[in-house]
Amino acid sequence: MWMSDSFIVRSRFGDYQVLFTEEFPGTVEHPIGQDSILAIDKRVWHLFQERFGSSAHKEQMVLVEAEEQNKTVDYCQKIGEQLLAKNIRRSNTLIAVGGGITQDVIGFISSILFRGINWTLWPTTLLAQADSCIGSKTSINFGNYKNLLGTFYPPAQVLVNVAFLETLSTEDVKSGIGEMMHYYLIAGDTKAEQLMAEYEETLSLPTRLREYILASLRIKKNVVEKDELDKGERNLFNYGHTFGHAVEAVSEYKVNHGQAVTMGMDIANYISLKLGHMDTGTFSSMRALLQKNMPDFCLPTAKLEEFIAALSKDKKNVGTDLGCILANGPGSMWKAQIPLDTKLRGLVAEYFQQSRGAL
Repeated sequence: MWMSDSFIVRSRFGDYQVLFTEEFPGTVEHPIGQDSILAIDKRVWHLFQERFGSSAHKEQMVLVEAEEQNKTVDYCQKIGEQLLAKNIRRSNTLIAVGGGITQDVIGFISSILFRGINWTLWPTTLLAQADSCIGSKTSINFGNYKNLLGTFYPPAQVLVNVAFLETLSTEDVKSGIGEMMHYYLIAGDTKAEQLMAEYEETLSLPTRLREYILASLRIKKNVVEKDELDKGERNLFNYGHTFGHAVEAVSEYKVNHGQAVTMGMDIANYISLKLGHMDTGTFSSMRALLQKNMPDFCLPTAKLEEFIAALSKDKKNVGTDLGCILANGPGSMWKAQIPLDTKLRGLVAEYFQQSRGAL
């Protein structure tokens, strides 16, 4: 059964449809045809196996070990070999079912196998459903560098079923909420206030997030259609990510991505405040929105240099300047280059020393 509010994303690589559905792959409505191969996160298969339709045959299936350490060229080659063993052809379709790692691995393989084959995506995590499923990017890691290799190659279709969210951990839901909040604040959307007012309820019943997922995707769609290759306005989506990636790194990835981004937005706001770009009232009101989803993390003084070193490796940097997104307030962000000097070190140290930048 189709649900309303589906839409088309315009892409230079071919327009693609995003559909909200209550079905699962392999059903009468979504059969796995003889010209298709199902590439599915192994954990998703075990959790939802009985809900997949009878046309999801194991002989047409590749199980993906969706771990960060598998976002590599070597692992993509391993999956590629399994696909070739199943006699995949250029005319076939890969059906990817999983979260962001599965999307990245299968999207990347689809973009290079036979110089590009058709693929569709069923995102299964909140992060994937509300963010990464549109935008065309595929990314894999290279050595110690995260997401260094990649392509722009969107799926032919994205099918969103919020029933997949039933089995997510609370941490996974918080991670997805962090990314959605970042879109709402960039757009100045009142969904930020609404979501935080319903925060506890959504943690206990994530399937109620459908309207928030749709709102997040519509914000992203409006920007990626204008700047698909990330040369201009799309850069604003890095809001919270520069500092958030550093939080992830120094916590040894104990802090999940979306909550690290939540803290990263708060750090960006604090620096904006201290540099005179944001007033105290705006900072306090944005802090109040972010507070519920903030991770339980504080940077030990001994790790300050490690945090700065992580910032210095950000791929958006120019020369010795840190590339990041600063803000005047919701709906008013811009790309900035800040000297990675003692002043910035001092502001970062001050943020963590003063109970997350208390005023």
